[in-house]
Amino acid sequence: MAILEKINAPEDLKDLSVKELNDLAYEIRQQIIDVTSQNGGHVSPNLGIVELSIALHRVFNTPKDKILFDVSHQCYTHKLLTGRNKEKFRKLRQTGGISGFCNRSESEHDAFGAGHAGTAASAALGLAVARDRNGGDENVIAVLGDAALTNGITFEAFNNIASSTKRMIVVLNDNEMSIAKNVGAIAKYLNDVITNPACNRLYSDINAFLKKNPIGAMVAKTTEKAAINAKNFIVPSSLFEYFGLTYLGPIDGHDIAMLEKYLNFCKNATRPVLLHILTKKGKGLEVAMRNPEKFHGASPYNVITGESTSNSDKTIPNYQDAMGKALLRYAKNDEKIVGITAAMASGTGLSFIKGELPKQFFDVGIAEEHAAVFAAGMACEGFKPVVAIYSTFMQRAYDCAMHDVCLQRLPVTFCLDRAGLSPNDGATHHGLFDLSFLRPLPNAVIMQPSNEDELSDMLYTSIESGRPCFIRYPRGKAEGVPIKDAPVKLEIGKAKQISESDGAICIWALGNMLSTAKTVSAILNEKLGIRVGIVDARFVKPLDTELLRKTAGENRLIVTLEDHAASGGFGSAVSEFFASEKITTPLEVVGWPDVFIPHGTDVATLRQQFGLSDAQIALRIAKVFSNLDDK
Repeated sequence: MAILEKINAPEDLKDLSVKELNDLAYEIRQQIIDVTSQNGGHVSPNLGIVELSIALHRVFNTPKDKILFDVSHQCYTHKLLTGRNKEKFRKLRQTGGISGFCNRSESEHDAFGAGHAGTAASAALGLAVARDRNGGDENVIAVLGDAALTNGITFEAFNNIASSTKRMIVVLNDNEMSIAKNVGAIAKYLNDVITNPACNRLYSDINAFLKKNPIGAMVAKTTEKAAINAKNFIVPSSLFEYFGLTYLGPIDGHDIAMLEKYLNFCKNATRPVLLHILTKKGKGLEVAMRNPEKFHGASPYNVITGESTSNSDKTIPNYQDAMGKALLRYAKNDEKIVGITAAMASGTGLSFIKGELPKQFFDVGIAEEHAAVFAAGMACEGFKPVVAIYSTFMQRAYDCAMHDVCLQRLPVTFCLDRAGLSPNDGATHHGLFDLSFLRPLPNAVIMQPSNEDELSDMLYTSIESGRPCFIRYPRGKAEGVPIKDAPVKLEIGKAKQISESDGAICIWALGNMLSTAKTVSAILNEKLGIRVGIVDARFVKPLDTELLRKTAGENRLIVTLEDHAASGGFGSAVSEFFASEKITTPLEVVGWPDVFIPHGTDVATLRQQFGLSDAQIALRIAKVFSNLDDK
């Protein structure tokens, strides 16, 4: 019987031999590969953290002890070891299955939920201080990827750890990668630590000592002090020790026995400790090790070739690639155009400009706030920055968009990919709130294309406008509309009438909801015998108030469709306009409800679940329209 089959809780790990632990690590990797090759998921991060996860659950006792994973997209082994094995894991990231991230409502072993980077150290410190105040004795461990060190929140936490608690453990999982290759001074610093021969000799000496001695509280305390004094004498003081963290490492993050020795040392330390481990992202899957960026978050794939097994039309580009190619095209003709990403060149489509115009490309690491203010600074000097950020991460840069870009009316373009659903990832990654927090910003222009050609036009329009602009578009395949040879500069704030109505209903569709509007229109035509008007809204701010007045005056019902929360979105903007102008034409706002939408197998499944399939929307509109006749 496979060892993994017998693991139902962390306690089942305690009596395994070294050989059994290594066999278990192999079985876990095979299980992760098997499930993610069918469901998709974060492949490389999870394959790299298997031994660490085993060692953590051998040394510590969850749920009493608290293990927090930064981002938590590397929690698959943790889930397999904490009662979510077998069928639960086989439905990973699927409707009715477990989440791909830590989730407090899913298990008591998930100490803190997360889906964005940089939160683990702050949350762990909060848990540690609460423990101290409550008189508890549990351990608190924050597991950070090296990419977390490019995120300002982590350093804000580091600044407070030593002055706030005596007992907290930080494990720095260093694989030289976030999503793309790590960049900047922190990455260089870690590389210098890893390659410093004096530091490596010291690590070997400490490790030899630990192998000869049992780790008791007294020994740990003595060893800790000796290590600090020796290292400060031999090598320049660690960056982390300036923050009051005892630094240990770097050590092999794939050696379970060694990890356990060091984690036991950390467990008995009398001051906050940072353990630096080295791992290989994608370990155990050859195609993932060769291309860890591609397999950071992968769709279903062939385990041998690494090629996607998705049935989607390969001839139709993804929205992010359409944007990236358009940006490259414009940047080739204007050296003032620059692309900026927060560690997501491939995911945002900026890999194209990175490859061909590297001097016009900037990766700032996982630092969305810095990306926005950095762009503002470049814009002050005549550059035309295009900042590509997922909608869900734009929340982090909101203050900067307001204070540094819009307030100063600087010409920065924000391209918000993943606006709408990111179905398998769930609530932390759905882009359903950007309109609600961007709409109030003065000077902002907000638009959404209905296809890739319109996206190309909007990007060109934004860059040439000299204004702060936000372009949102969904994840995944575009519409298959050919892109013109020369872009058109759109008139800002002007919608596009797609079809005229017979005076009954006009649907204002935003972005990718235009295709839904067309399907809904056909259903209503067949069901009610009416010709439904359709408008491609294009702009959320400013609204096309002229066309809104016209369609409101010509129809008995106006409907807005958007892939966004109904509260505060495009429909809300139309409602506010109707109220201000005392327009009495009934308005039906169709969008996502006021709840956090969970993960699901695909967009269609989630839409059906929340009453937003094409057929359900058509039925809803038909009922509203019928009620008008009853009044």
